[in-house]
Amino acid sequence: MALRSPLKRGLGLSGRLLVLTVLFVTLAELLIYVPSLAMFRRSWLNDRVSAAHIAALILDSSADSPHSEGMEMRILHGVGAKAIAFRSGGVRHLLSDGPVPAEVEKTIDLRDLTWQELLLGTMDDLVSGRSGIIRVVGDAPGLEFVEIVVERRPLHAAMLVFSRVFLGYSLFVSFMSAALLYWALQWLIVGPVRRLSHNITAFAEQPEDMSRIIVPRQVNDEIGLAEQALSRMERTLADELRQKRRLAELGLAISKINHELRNILTTAQLLTDRLEGVTDTKVQRIAPRLVTTLGRAIAFCEATLAYGRAQEKEPARQVFPLEALAEDLKDLAGLAPESGVEIDIAIPRGTIVDADPDQLSRILVNLVRNSVQALSADLPKAQTGKIRIAAVRAGRETTIIVSDNGPGIPAPIRANLFVPFQTSTRNGGSGLGLAISNELVALHGGTLTLDEVAQGNQFRIIIPDRAA
Repeated sequence: MALRSPLKRGLGLSGRLLVLTVLFVTLAELLIYVPSLAMFRRSWLNDRVSAAHIAALILDSSADSPHSEGMEMRILHGVGAKAIAFRSGGVRHLLSDGPVPAEVEKTIDLRDLTWQELLLGTMDDLVSGRSGIIRVVGDAPGLEFVEIVVERRPLHAAMLVFSRVFLGYSLFVSFMSAALLYWALQWLIVGPVRRLSHNITAFAEQPEDMSRIIVPRQVNDEIGLAEQALSRMERTLADELRQKRRLAELGLAISKINHELRNILTTAQLLTDRLEGVTDTKVQRIAPRLVTTLGRAIAFCEATLAYGRAQEKEPARQVFPLEALAEDLKDLAGLAPESGVEIDIAIPRGTIVDADPDQLSRILVNLVRNSVQALSADLPKAQTGKIRIAAVRAGRETTIIVSDNGPGIPAPIRANLFVPFQTSTRNGGSGLGLAISNELVALHGGTLTLDEVAQGNQFRIIIPDRAA
């Protein structure tokens, strides 16, 4: 089933970030808007009080000279007030273009105006300030006081103009900030994340294709580290899948080989049965072991075909002496006289083990055969290869030690010592012997480990007895 891109389900990550940026910047501008409008209103009123103050100073300095009505009207028109009042020398002066309103809606004293009064008055003028009269009192250096009477409509209109300009500026700043942030996020986050998601989708379609493994960028940020981790994961997964495919193909091939091999071994067993009638001493000594070995091979082939893979059956455990089984290793391990390798059996008489004889024999044969092959190939000709098999019974478990004086297993291979197809160090080897031995020991509830020794290899097998 094809993976559906999340970008097709609505706004992508970058689109949502763009919308959120615009909203957040707009919200921030709105929080600034009310204080800014309050300061604009205060400046607007201060300008008119200042103009009235200058006019009052001029009028006071020429108090002895008559003033024409036209001059007073020009002063009022320039200030934008319906009336101006000031006190100087204990005398109150008034300029008005007509009868002074008996009542005003409110008085604003700019001399001791608090922030709370400023903000509340601003919102009141913005919402309900289309008409009406207000009285404004301000500082008047050189005079006792100066006050003006103005209409609210011009103030309301000026506040609306300021709001429209502020709104336009806020939208411009919001969209510019959002555009810059959008571009930065596209470059730093969204682009790399989209690259990651596309690679994951492409890799999921064909995980064994090495060309689909992401090539991480040489950066040390979080996304760069994620790309490096993804690259390692994809490479490991691709290797595992290829190996599993090869193992599946190998399993099919082994099943076919086992089918034919079983027929061949059956014929060999029939021919071997005839050797039992031969009176030769060597034949009489070798023939039973050969028959036993062929029987084990046929049983293993039948088990492989029955399960469709090399799955080991549950051990048929019994208590038996270990010494006799160990003596057979000299014949079962493929030890040729010219190999220059000796096997030393150091098992005390009467040492018993609770195990499946056939499976324990396979375990020991694999270990001894590995040692024989290593000693034959890597040991100097002047030196005799020695393999020692020892055992000890303690409590309810038996410990078997298989050691040699060979070159030892290289350190890089020890990490995958019991992994199939990973530990063979010779041409033609499959690396299955130790893996099979480890699996058989685990079926007995025991452990197979490699001890640290100064020279050669030393494998330790611990097989506990069955639970009482």
